[in-house]
Amino acid sequence: MDIFEHKYISQSKAATLFGMTEKALCRISREGGDGLKERVGMHEEYFFTIEELRNLCELTTQTVN
Repeated sequence: MDIFEHKYISQSKAATLFGMTEKALCRISREGGDGLKERVGMHEEYFFTIEELRNLCELTTQTVN
């Protein structure tokens, strides 16, 4: 039996990848319903799978008609 393991990318790395602030990335991820929110120390941080990053990429590149 194959075991599939999800690999997560932190919000700071994802924000760098997209060239945006972590705050903007968190806002977009909440709107799209992507990301896993975890408590890290005294604050909350989002973590993303590759598929969620793909979804976020599509959300950020859509143009308004």
